[in-house]
Amino acid sequence: MVKRVRGSKTGRPIMVLLDLLGRRWTLRLVWELRDGPRRFREMQEAIDASPTIVSRRLTELREARLIELEGTSGYRLTALGAELLRLFLPLHVWSEKWAKSLTFRRGIK
Repeated sequence: MVKRVRGSKTGRPIMVLLDLLGRRWTLRLVWELRDGPRRFREMQEAIDASPTIVSRRLTELREARLIELEGTSGYRLTALGAELLRLFLPLHVWSEKWAKSLTFRRGIK
């Protein structure tokens, strides 16, 4: 059974996922693992967050089975995490176009 989360009385999987990904630094941590495993310290330095918050987010991502700890190599995306990242890449491309259109309309170059 899926637990209820902020903004959802139903606990539907999409709401649980959006709640998890909406937490500060969560998506950034997933993004940082796109090229392969990274150790805790590397992750912390990459996002410039406190060890406590990095640890908390990594634990949440592990519990969600999106990342795993791979021996001495560090954290890496699971198959589910890699699939999620692939699904986000088109959104990333679209967001770049969107940002450029906003900049152009505001007259900022």
